[in-house]
Amino acid sequence: MRYCQLVMGPAGSGKSTYCAAMQRHAETSNRNIGVVNLDPAAEAFSYEPQLDVRDLIQLDDVMQAEDMDFGPNGGLVFCMEYLLEPDGLEWLKEQLGDYEDDCLLFDCPGQIELYTHMDVMKRLVEQLQAWEFNVCAVFVLDAGYMVDAARFLSGSLTALATMVQLEVPHINILTKMDLLNRAARQQLEIYLEPEVHELLASEHNQSRFNRKYHKLTCALGKVLDDFSLVRYVPLNINDEESLTAVLIQADFALQYGEDLDVKSKDFEYPDPEDRE
Repeated sequence: MRYCQLVMGPAGSGKSTYCAAMQRHAETSNRNIGVVNLDPAAEAFSYEPQLDVRDLIQLDDVMQAEDMDFGPNGGLVFCMEYLLEPDGLEWLKEQLGDYEDDCLLFDCPGQIELYTHMDVMKRLVEQLQAWEFNVCAVFVLDAGYMVDAARFLSGSLTALATMVQLEVPHINILTKMDLLNRAARQQLEIYLEPEVHELLASEHNQSRFNRKYHKLTCALGKVLDDFSLVRYVPLNINDEESLTAVLIQADFALQYGEDLDVKSKDFEYPDPEDRE
């Protein structure tokens, strides 16, 4: 059995940074975590990808093709759909067959439609499962974006839509905690274990627009509150304990290690004569 995380989220939310930080952290516990770049529009990484989808197809090539008329979004969708064509899947399977890492992190594109209402990522999940991968989804959101009730609700509904679409174990992570000042970190505490009806009733949320659509907003918030479907794990990439907590959550979601052999060690007992 092999294990992988699909690292997803909006553009600029810290997906690549998460992958790089988790890969470095794993080395301290003698684990080998590889990273796969699935973003055909990527330009630079803070990690060395073991597998790069740009070796198969690149967004710039698609947009410049004379027989196509794609913008950035349409081109990105085309690239991901091409990956899931028979030739693309054969290439991916061959590349994945070369690696025996403890876990692979798939650094996914930042186009949110791929996760919320298109079936591209769902089909990828099903294919990875057919190749005997245990898959979990890691959905990352910028913590600086979430310190507001309306934005919190928007981000949470996006995370929920992704959970429903993919139907795999799911972790929501607030990234860039290291960039928040003390006041923002204290404010963020109420969003980690949120009482949605209290957030929506807060004074700073009572703008004219919010008052007009208050019933709709409350109905959406009630979905999150009643079923407790969305919770967040904060991540500070400069804090080893924070990285360990996230890795434990991911291992639990993946059921990592349950099929591994128990490690044993032979001990040499001291000779009683040596004690005299």
